[in-house]
Amino acid sequence: MSPGDTPAAPAQAGAVVVSGADVLRLADIGFEAPTALLAGYGLVLETVPGGQPIPGSYWGECEAGLVGTTVYARADTPVHSLLHEACHLIVMPPERRALVHTDATDSVAEEDATCCLQILLADRLPGVGSQRLMADMDAWGYTFRLGSARAWFENDAEDARAFLAARALP
Repeated sequence: MSPGDTPAAPAQAGAVVVSGADVLRLADIGFEAPTALLAGYGLVLETVPGGQPIPGSYWGECEAGLVGTTVYARADTPVHSLLHEACHLIVMPPERRALVHTDATDSVAEEDATCCLQILLADRLPGVGSQRLMADMDAWGYTFRLGSARAWFENDAEDARAFLAARALP
């Protein structure tokens, strides 16, 4: 994946199509499963009350935030945002995690691995799954060279998968 200005490709067979307003949010799936998933990687999911600013949020609004090994989110935080920010922490060396505040990386390799891992981990969250997550990524505005998260993941994510494999990540 290389973020760019490529417009989204037409829907592929079997693709889930959603609008940005319809993306899955933590309120839709609850906090229990994401909390357990993140804990398995040594991360803490901290719930932020509705209407309060999210600490460490790079994008602001409802987007998840990072401070050290804690991922912050509200009920209105999109699931893809929570997974994306958590995956930034998962792919980075543990000694860097403690230093993270808001901006996780400027490394293309880490960004690609983060996107790949968030798609893989979506299958571990009941009611989410990789197909829905990729549709939500597209609806939210993630951009990929091949035009969609699914096209990138299925046809152009070899470097990201190698990055994950070198770190014994799924």
